Amino acid sequence: MHETVNPKAIASGLANLWSPRVVGEVDDFYVKVAKVQGTFGEHAHADEDELFLVLRGTLNLQIDGNDVVLNEGDLHVVPKGVRHNPTAASECLVLLVERKSTLHSGDTPNSRTRSIEEQLGMP
Repeated sequence: MHETVNPKAIASGLANLWSPRVVGEVDDFYVKVAKVQGTFGEHAHADEDELFLVLRGTLNLQIDGNDVVLNEGDLHVVPKGVRHNPTAASECLVLLVERKSTLHSGDTPNSRTRSIEEQLGMP
């Protein structure tokens, strides 16, 4: 069965910040959405790239001492192994594309780390 989803609407409806929700799959990748605000925490993904697409608001990726500012509609790929720290001064909706093996908090688990079961919406 083919299912159409609205990532922006799903992200808007999320109750918890920094808690990604899987909305689709493409081969070995998950398509996820999240509602974010504040600072996530610096981390890296040793073996996986991470794609960010801003659906609403502004996301700042602090990378190597530089700020990469993404506005609505902007997309940025953080290459594997690159330390980054996502921040948003106000509520921001993002779409992420990550390998299914990617731990969203990378090499630095923190209080915002969610299991893949939580990201899939499983109890």
